[in-house]
Amino acid sequence: MSTDSPDDPLHEVLSRWQAAFDGHQTDTMADLFTPDALFQGFGPETISGREAVRGYYAAVPDYRRAHLGNVQGYRIGPHMAGGFADVTFRDPTGWEAAVHLSLVLQREGRGWRIRQYHVSRIVADH
Repeated sequence: MSTDSPDDPLHEVLSRWQAAFDGHQTDTMADLFTPDALFQGFGPETISGREAVRGYYAAVPDYRRAHLGNVQGYRIGPHMAGGFADVTFRDPTGWEAAVHLSLVLQREGRGWRIRQYHVSRIVADH
């Protein structure tokens, strides 16, 4: 795990997450999560664990990209952090989805992993 940005674990983890997502690197994506992570993506069900996360990202089209917007993090203590990010997922077909992403991070050794991941889709009022 990287030890960059020790005072800003959310930016550091999201930077690695975005690179792995954009590169469709499912093993790298899964390794960003704790072994028992809770994950709520676009689907209706909450999943748990690295293997489930790997399967989720394996099903994402490899041409889809994540664009990070505003990121706001906070520290809970020396081993926990969290925060929110605005993310827009896009692909060349014109598909786009803007979301709020909330994360809880856990320090493992000298690095940080995602303990809880939750996506909330932003839907414009008509």
